[in-house]
Amino acid sequence: MNEAVRIGQRGTLTLPAGIRKKYRIQRGDTFYLVDLDGILVLTPMTPVVPELAREIERLRREAGLSLEELLEELRRQRQRIFQERYGDGGTR
Repeated sequence: MNEAVRIGQRGTLTLPAGIRKKYRIQRGDTFYLVDLDGILVLTPMTPVVPELAREIERLRREAGLSLEELLEELRRQRQRIFQERYGDGGTR
């Protein structure tokens, strides 16, 4: 499900009703906003997030990738997906 959201006054972000219903998000729930070099990830604030981050870091090290290499590959993948969805006009 892909939905557009708009930033309102004072930086508020309203999640679409379908997303809130699907994930049972209620008023007052807390989320982490993770910035992966321009890729913003909004995730519920649960004990799973730090555990997941540790697992990603472990796998990155096992693969012998530097953080810079991982981020560069994320940028390439983001560009590829953008081009697939929107055509060659995307320079994002």
